[in-house]
Amino acid sequence: MGMIARVVSGAVEGIRGVPVDVEAAIANGLPGTTILGLPTTAVREGGGRVRSAIRALGLSIPKGRLTVNLSPGHIRKEGPLYDLPIAAAILAVAGHVPRDAARRTAFAGELTLDGRVRGVRGVLPIALGLKRAGIATLFVPDANAAEAAAVPGLEVLPVGRLEDVVRHLRGESAVAPASPPDAGTGAGAGASATWGEDLADVRGQASAKRAVEIAAAGAHNLLFVGPPGSGKTMLARRLPGLLPPLSPDESLEASVVHATHRPLEGGLVAAPPFRAPHHTVSAVGLVGGGPDPRPGEVSLAHRGVLFLDELAEFSRHTLEILRQPIEAGEVTIARRRGSLTFPARFLLVAATNPCPCGDLGHPARPCRCTPAQVQRYHARLSGPLLDRIDLHVEVRPAERTDLRAIPEGPSSREARERVVRAREAQRRRFGRLNSEIPPGRVAEAVLATDGAVAFLGRAREKHALSERAVDRVLRVARTIADLGGDDRVSADAVAEAVGYRVRTIAAAGPALPPRA
Repeated sequence: MGMIARVVSGAVEGIRGVPVDVEAAIANGLPGTTILGLPTTAVREGGGRVRSAIRALGLSIPKGRLTVNLSPGHIRKEGPLYDLPIAAAILAVAGHVPRDAARRTAFAGELTLDGRVRGVRGVLPIALGLKRAGIATLFVPDANAAEAAAVPGLEVLPVGRLEDVVRHLRGESAVAPASPPDAGTGAGAGASATWGEDLADVRGQASAKRAVEIAAAGAHNLLFVGPPGSGKTMLARRLPGLLPPLSPDESLEASVVHATHRPLEGGLVAAPPFRAPHHTVSAVGLVGGGPDPRPGEVSLAHRGVLFLDELAEFSRHTLEILRQPIEAGEVTIARRRGSLTFPARFLLVAATNPCPCGDLGHPARPCRCTPAQVQRYHARLSGPLLDRIDLHVEVRPAERTDLRAIPEGPSSREARERVVRAREAQRRRFGRLNSEIPPGRVAEAVLATDGAVAFLGRAREKHALSERAVDRVLRVARTIADLGGDDRVSADAVAEAVGYRVRTIAAAGPALPPRA
């Protein structure tokens, strides 16, 4: 038992980090390395990388059979992040570094054959899990230093080579701890580019711009319908620029999800994420899952925007799976070994053509589709899914005069200022946005005037609005009032909100399936 050394690393279950003990033992036998503890191929291959990296330092590996155990054994170990902890354990058992110093420290990182340390994914949730377990110090690659240092109370030691770890554990040359990132730094994964795109660049489309502002203010789901080239994608890509930066708690929530997919070299996610998966995305790619469940696009869009372009081209099965996360704000993946829950509170923005050729209702180009083709195209989007989208906006091609005009209308900065004020009013009221108000408290939050109540009653009868539709109309009306700085919801605000629910998609053709 004297020839055993132990260090600590971590694993990621879903988005939760758990500590992993890494034990190394040497015994008589043919030279080689055996790795136990439910490792994947990438982990087993790490034995060769570790041996080469140690030899690159000019250090010897004891003759005999090396056995490395990763426990607990019921958790699947995947990825190259175990290279560094396995190397530390082998160096300790070989006597190249003090065993006590290595045992009190955690490690995560991939090694190259010449001993360089490369960044890995999953470091942020692992760091959080190690902190909960009482671990005080963590060695990480330089590329992962910013995300790990965001965990308060954890000493993070960034290293670029295995030699740095050896010299630190020997007490020859201490590695300087990483400083915590400044608040508000970092980049929204996939979102930072959209912040430079101004809403004023979109010519015309006043009603669509208004809908974008309402969607941003209350986090209401939004659907654009119109022919190709009418500006649907331009409008959608400018919506993140209307959103305020993430709060510290929101930033950490989003960052943990993104850290499971890639190293966060720029620090925590600070801007609302913007995700735009292609319509060929699978159900697992969209909502998460797989043999070892990982978050999908809906979770990567947590606290940001999920943009589904060409909505009717997505698999109907894939779209129907969206109904649960839209309602619950999370995704639960059930497997034989248990269930995992991923956050998925996103603002859905979708765009679709009115028909297969895209010209239904176009003022200049005739539609070439038959009524049956149009009906089949619309049938790809179910009524229950459309019922969960608050704002339905028809986007028509811009007039020639609009295209020649100097950019006008609200800029993203002006709209963002109104959005921020509206969101502040919502959080003062209930501590959350209007789209997140518990169903039982919507009436309390709305504070509708008598005229607004009477108008909604008439609209409910005329358009056969469902209970969900009425609930969402009230939430949108509350957001419209907040944008205007009004304490009470007027009949005009309700009328505008109802208009987004019952508007037909194209005057020249049939509407999409009923949304009520």
